[in-house]
Amino acid sequence: MTAHANELAVDVRGLRKRYGDITAVDGIDLGIRRGEVFGLLGPNGAGKSTTVEILQGNRSRDAGEVSVLGLDPVDATRAWRSRVGIVWQDESAPAELTVGETVRHFARYYPAPRDPAEVIGLVGLEEKTGSRIKALSGGQRRRLDVALGVIGGPDLLLLDEPTTGFDPAARRQFWELIRRLAAEGTTILLTTHYLEEAEALADRLAVIARGLVVAEGEPAELRDRFGTEATVEWTESDGSPRTERTGTPTRTVAELTQRFDGEIPGLRVSRPTLEDVYLRLTGQEAAR
Repeated sequence: MTAHANELAVDVRGLRKRYGDITAVDGIDLGIRRGEVFGLLGPNGAGKSTTVEILQGNRSRDAGEVSVLGLDPVDATRAWRSRVGIVWQDESAPAELTVGETVRHFARYYPAPRDPAEVIGLVGLEEKTGSRIKALSGGQRRRLDVALGVIGGPDLLLLDEPTTGFDPAARRQFWELIRRLAAEGTTILLTTHYLEEAEALADRLAVIARGLVVAEGEPAELRDRFGTEATVEWTESDGSPRTERTGTPTRTVAELTQRFDGEIPGLRVSRPTLEDVYLRLTGQEAAR
């Protein structure tokens, strides 16, 4: 473990997991500070869900050291489990219960749960409190899954693709919930395919590809380190559009200013986005 393990909610060194001939996780190192929102990005099959399952104590590992809230998940106690909330990709509660019944029932599993009515409101299901789960839409069921993940008032919240099936309004409401939990001191690990979501919520990000962490840092830092080229667009005197990718966009604009003797028609300078960086790091840039 690291010298500053007491400052970390999650401390992982050399994590490995194989399924037969397939290596899902191939030596991952992660350090997630207490109270931060940490994003885990990567394509399907990169090892994200396996890593989350190991951190939660739901799956064994082949090698490596893991500490979550000061304890190896292999040795998880009931008290430790009550401090860890999780929202899986495909979780779903019993179909015949109502939303209110389900949240109140799950609250009884924890020594100090949040107020069920408050949690139902936080995920935007107040009007569905008396509705049976089988009558909910897919997005509404996903909101209920999030409610069950936070009802225990966890110190660490593991979110595996939590906003799949959310409409834009529900996704923004979920973001506000995450920001509120983070402000209260909850440590949050988020896996998501929505790059906008990762950039809006995460203090730091790790990008996983082929079972390895290929980059880690703040979103702006990753853009600066790996987004090497900007795109400069303008319109020529004959009306034809031009595009140039360059690592020195200021110089390009200065040269164009001299050539056009002033205003540059249709000028637009685009810096690399987090999506550009992600696709480059995961080897998917050519497929864009």
